[in-house]
Amino acid sequence: MNSQQIKVLGVALLVILAVVVYDAAYIVDETEQVVITQFGRITGEPVTEPGLNFKVPFIQKANYFAKNLLEWDGSPGQVPTRDKTYIWVDTFARWRITDPLTYFETVKDEFSAQKRLDDLIDPATRNLISSYPLAEIVRNTDRPMDTFEGFGADTEAKMEEEAPRKVRYTVNLGRDEITRRIVAQAKEKLEEFGIELVDVKIKRINYIDSVRRSVYDRMIAERNQIAEKFRAEGRGEASNIRGEKEKDLQVIKSEAYRTAEETKGKADAEAAGIYAAAYGKDPEFYAFVKTMDLYANALEKDSSLILSTDSDLMKYMKGADR
Repeated sequence: MNSQQIKVLGVALLVILAVVVYDAAYIVDETEQVVITQFGRITGEPVTEPGLNFKVPFIQKANYFAKNLLEWDGSPGQVPTRDKTYIWVDTFARWRITDPLTYFETVKDEFSAQKRLDDLIDPATRNLISSYPLAEIVRNTDRPMDTFEGFGADTEAKMEEEAPRKVRYTVNLGRDEITRRIVAQAKEKLEEFGIELVDVKIKRINYIDSVRRSVYDRMIAERNQIAEKFRAEGRGEASNIRGEKEKDLQVIKSEAYRTAEETKGKADAEAAGIYAAAYGKDPEFYAFVKTMDLYANALEKDSSLILSTDSDLMKYMKGADR
């Protein structure tokens, strides 16, 4: 064997060794755990710590599984509540693989695990929701709802007065407790698959289409009723304001008329006093001035006046002729 053949053989051995080492080594990170199988059978304990590990090359296989939280998103479905209200319920959950050996032996992969979750969480959700009325599903407490919040202190006071006449719901468990019971019911059955159900939450609750329209119509009618009540109260208040305005206006007019009449009376009295004083000092001159005023008011440029010779109006005219 010459040197050239030795070099080729050495390179071939190095390549084979590299392939063997590459297949024998495997890396586990913080979010993974590995189960080693040999011809489909589990060998040894699962590897849950991160780091570099080795297996028998070409014979053993490293099966990786997630160690962190995984998602499950349920399919929305129609569920009747105990008070015969049909609703659409959409749920989601978080789960993790706690026993990778059992998980590998029972479900093998995440797709099959999702099917198991569907088979166990959905029935538990339906069972719990159908066992309680709608108020228990959507609320956590039975405290009064802040329906009129933001309408003002007067409206909130009226709401408190009307509260005893409204329907009150008694909430014994509430939504959070119901979801905890869903988790407890499904969790026990999932443990046999090496799965831990961490939490289940209700993503959305809504009425079915046939019920939703009637609910919206009732809500619109209630809001229109409230709006009409406010409008009626506004119209009544506006009428009161206009009535007060008219009342105040009449009072102002009456006061002004009284003041005007008093002023006129005082002026007439003063004028009469002046006239009387003037008449007392010189009756003849007073009669002359008043007669001249009468001439000025009664006679115009083109006026014609027929008087008898013994008329008082002719008295000063006769004097003017003389």
